[in-house]
Amino acid sequence: MMKRIAKNFLIALIALCLSVLGCATYRSHPISPSQTIQDFESRRLDDPGLKGFMEKDLSREMSSWPLGSWDIDSLLLAAFYFHPDLDVARAKWGTAKAGIKTAGQSPNPTFNFAPQYVSNSDIGTSPWVLPFALNIPIETAGKRGYRISQAKNLSESARLNIATVAWQVRSRLRSALLDLYAAKKNIAILEGQLKLLEENVRFFEARSSGYLLSPFMLSDVRLQLDQAYLSEREAEKQLAESHVRVASAIGVSNTAIKEANLDLDCFDDPPKRLTSDDVRKQALIGRPDILAALAEYAAAESALRIEIAKQYPDLNIGPGYEFDQGENKWGLGLSVTLPIFNHNGGAIKEAEARRTELEARFLALQAKVLGEIDQAKAGYDASLKKLATADALLSKQKNKLQLVQNSAGQGEVRRRSFLQSELEYDWVALQRLNALVEAQRSLGLLEDAVQRPLAPSKITTLSPEESPRSDEGKD
Repeated sequence: MMKRIAKNFLIALIALCLSVLGCATYRSHPISPSQTIQDFESRRLDDPGLKGFMEKDLSREMSSWPLGSWDIDSLLLAAFYFHPDLDVARAKWGTAKAGIKTAGQSPNPTFNFAPQYVSNSDIGTSPWVLPFALNIPIETAGKRGYRISQAKNLSESARLNIATVAWQVRSRLRSALLDLYAAKKNIAILEGQLKLLEENVRFFEARSSGYLLSPFMLSDVRLQLDQAYLSEREAEKQLAESHVRVASAIGVSNTAIKEANLDLDCFDDPPKRLTSDDVRKQALIGRPDILAALAEYAAAESALRIEIAKQYPDLNIGPGYEFDQGENKWGLGLSVTLPIFNHNGGAIKEAEARRTELEARFLALQAKVLGEIDQAKAGYDASLKKLATADALLSKQKNKLQLVQNSAGQGEVRRRSFLQSELEYDWVALQRLNALVEAQRSLGLLEDAVQRPLAPSKITTLSPEESPRSDEGKD
């Protein structure tokens, strides 16, 4: 008899060991701050991995590497390759995807073994009572399916968040490149203006030495020169800061950007033809945060279904065997939670309230997006009109400069007149540059409202879901 008991116990022990063999094992993955800093500082735009990533997205081979010049599209792909914010978003999606597997797992059965020893058993009767029980939980009312649906919707929301983060990366990069463009153009105009002002000061100094000019007029032109010097220093400061911002927006060191030839011609001519209906439709159909909000609402629907399903209790079936002082006893147990004191009403109300909250958030987001689009579109239209006015003034000033250049006369008076016209032209050119930069900023706000590029782009995806550097750090 004891042999049979030992055999049954051995079978149960073997089954338990086999279940343990399928368990995952822990693998250490320490973080070294000094190593991560070193890795970051070593990032360059000539990275061969970046080349493969760009070729895949652009669907063409790079004949030369590294690129001779980097435009906004190629720099954006570099940001998709390097930027840590996208790594965080991808990691969150990975966590959400793992939740699908968790939601789909069925609850494990439990095995109970509680041996007893009877001290006053009859002579010739085994003093042992050896009960073996297996408890198998059975979920009812489709709870597992609702859990899986909820997890899938949360995973979809996390996936769409990658596109939202990718757009934020693009927005910061475009803004930094626009600042860099403005600083470079500003310096170029100011350098020409400084030469003219220096010549103007020399002209007035010569006139002043012969008592042909008031000292106050000489002081005024010198003050204009000093202000121009300060403006140039400020533009140089903005240039240096913009370089750092571009590097930060890409996710590389400032050294990597300083070594690159940046092509910023995309800011020369903002698009003129955009209709409100077009941008509204693009936002409401494709804006990822709106789609993510819909996925979160669907997850809340599934959560409510789960809580409603919990009104129906799960079953627990427990087949068992007991060796009771020499007697073999077989049994089948059934347990169920009785919904007497509550029918899960509190949890159902919470789930309903959560669904209502997410519905309100979605409607608020939709209204906010439409408001942002209308405001940005109005600002962009106004800035285009301002730019058109500045273009007209610059053209008028150019014609005036041409007339002065072709006018009769020579000597000091003619040179003074031409110098003044050149200074006026440079001043209008600065105002035109400011109007152009303002229009490009307004376009950036409109693109942020739509979360789609409104200017031509070669990039095929704005949601880099797979990590292009997934092999980094592996043995």
